[in-house]
Amino acid sequence: MEYTHGGDIYSQAIKMDFSANINPLGLPERVQEALIGAISRCSCYPDSRCRSLTEELSRYHSLPKEWIICGNGAADLIFSLVFAQKPKRAVILAPSFSEYSEALKAVGCSITYFDLPPEKGFTLNADMFCSFLKETGNLEGGMIFLCNPNNPTGLTVDRDAVRRIGQVCREKGALLMVDECFCELTEEPEKISGIPWLAENPGLFILKAFTKSYAMAGLRLGYGLCSDPEILEKINQVRQPWSVSLLSQEAGKAALGEREYREKTRRLILTEREFLKRELERLNFQVWDSKANYLFFLDKERGPGELYRLLKEKGVLIRCCENYRGLTGQYYRICVKTREENQKFLEILEMILFPGREQRRDVSWQKQL
Repeated sequence: MEYTHGGDIYSQAIKMDFSANINPLGLPERVQEALIGAISRCSCYPDSRCRSLTEELSRYHSLPKEWIICGNGAADLIFSLVFAQKPKRAVILAPSFSEYSEALKAVGCSITYFDLPPEKGFTLNADMFCSFLKETGNLEGGMIFLCNPNNPTGLTVDRDAVRRIGQVCREKGALLMVDECFCELTEEPEKISGIPWLAENPGLFILKAFTKSYAMAGLRLGYGLCSDPEILEKINQVRQPWSVSLLSQEAGKAALGEREYREKTRRLILTEREFLKRELERLNFQVWDSKANYLFFLDKERGPGELYRLLKEKGVLIRCCENYRGLTGQYYRICVKTREENQKFLEILEMILFPGREQRRDVSWQKQL
């Protein structure tokens, strides 16, 4: 199976990975302590229903625990939800996360794409999308996928737009899955999250993950929120037993208590995203106004994949977006890291773009620290 995502540091010599959108603060100390404390219990099977973690998530989101289901990362839940629903038709925005289409193809689903045009900045006009859904043929029993913030652009729609889209999906008899895996890393997640609409719309499924928010990619832990018990029970019937390890469950419970860590993360991402965006624009890249912990940009001056190749030769990995529908190899995505890492990345980037030229020494950023 070909690896098509970011984070492939195993098949190549990589010194700096800017391709995976992981929290730059790394694994929280409380999570590390919880993992160490749980090692001695790893001879036992984990709770297949993740009851203790579900109760913590219930308190964290102020939602009934019966509305929560956990999985082995977000991708596990995407596939489990699709396998549970077995939709005949689905609608996906493009460009967006590829696992939606991969899961749908696995059940023989017919996919309709709502393409986000580059000339309109890849932004989603909620009214146009609602009209498109209304005019689309029979969607009864189908699925609609919305990534918010979108991957790879980092662009968002507000929660009222999510509500309107959800209402149309319900009228059409389709399930709306909203992927909010990067929502917690935005400056004001409550302004875009569809959680307030769960009670009024049982056909709404919200996907969350610890992966990016708490730098727990290697542990694999995601969860879904839905007010329809039948949908959640269908997922339980098709998913593998013990899909969430004991260590992951303990790490998740510890992570939910990291309020200061979350606040520090948002401040850091906001500052560093603005810094990286400004510097990339100075280097003549077209950069989108991402609200997440990554930046999406276009390299008009070099051929498809060339920047990716040049950086990889220096041991730096970025995400080439050529395998996203509607994008070419001139589009890229990089994660936001710490100032030291971002500055090092920019230095290497300038060495590639301007070989032989003395590096510009801009120390103004140091005064901001």
